Amino acid sequence: MMMDVEKTPSLKHCALIILSVILTMWAIKLIEIVFSLDLGGYGVYPSQLTGLIGILFAPLIHGSFEHLFANTLPLFILGTALLYSYPKAAKYTFAIIYIGSGIGVWLFARDSYHIGASGLTHGMMFFLFIVGIIRKDKPSIAVALMVFFLYGSMIWSIFPTEAHISFESHFFGALTGTICAVMFRNLDIRKVEKKYSWEIEDEEVLGGDSNRENENNRRTS
Repeated sequence: MMMDVEKTPSLKHCALIILSVILTMWAIKLIEIVFSLDLGGYGVYPSQLTGLIGILFAPLIHGSFEHLFANTLPLFILGTALLYSYPKAAKYTFAIIYIGSGIGVWLFARDSYHIGASGLTHGMMFFLFIVGIIRKDKPSIAVALMVFFLYGSMIWSIFPTEAHISFESHFFGALTGTICAVMFRNLDIRKVEKKYSWEIEDEEVLGGDSNRENENNRRTS
């Protein structure tokens, strides 16, 4: 009887999934420009029932091409890293960050339309960094260090800086990402760490020294 083994998704497959999300955002922005539309009203507007629709649509809408471009590369890198490194946790984490950050903005943010994918990028960055610290295995730590090196400055953007920037989206994205890191830290099985020849030789030497020490202890006791 054969058992189905869950395969680790390829890096290319993960990248294509995130790329499809990014292309959707760009298509929405192009449609907005071509047809002279203003979709900003579909953002999250705190404490207003009509603003609830923004929880679903706000991450897909951007105020300008500069705004969209600023989110494109972080979304691609962080999203691909999330799907590839933690395929099981990613299924829940992406959705929780997407919805949870929007709910946080709707409940507590300033009165204004909040749009953009920054909540997503901050949530994924915090997830990847925190979960690497918690798990402590080499692959997780490597990913955590990589994303911190690239986007560690996001830590400061969860605080108020400029009036037109929705730091609330950043903050609640980071918060939901951190919560997901704690909740789903063990959902993905730790990969077997590759041992290099010099590590094996060191272990053998240490093992031999330990055996000799035990023999000496037995002789002198």
